[in-house]
Amino acid sequence: MGETTLHSSRPYHTTESAQNYLEAILMLSEQKPVVRSVDVANELGYKKSSISIAMKNLRENNLITVTPEGYIYLTDEGLKIASTIYERHKFFSCWLASLGVDQTTAAADACKIEHDLSPESFAAIKRYITEQYAKGQKNTATDADKQ
Repeated sequence: MGETTLHSSRPYHTTESAQNYLEAILMLSEQKPVVRSVDVANELGYKKSSISIAMKNLRENNLITVTPEGYIYLTDEGLKIASTIYERHKFFSCWLASLGVDQTTAAADACKIEHDLSPESFAAIKRYITEQYAKGQKNTATDADKQ
């Protein structure tokens, strides 16, 4: 399934808030054997009560499952959304940092960009930056060969 949008830029008919929760669950699942609500609360700096409401909404939208033990897992659809947002986050964070932006600022700005960019614009930006990087690498290698 390609990215479908609610406002032409939000992937998969989700809100920015839902995307942030899904992204946090994905990131935590890469660091921990299991993810619980308290982990999400700590990661995002939210109260557990806010997390409980959000998890209920994500569960009702079939984006996560929660075991009786309280372990949170992304569904296939939740994983698609989280992976899309996380890819954008990593891409923009790295790119901004490569331009000399402080890591903290780069990560914060990436969070703002990752949610509101259409799939078409993201693909075009990614393609352009990747091509420019490749050209720069070729030029650097060519310059090194000349020496």
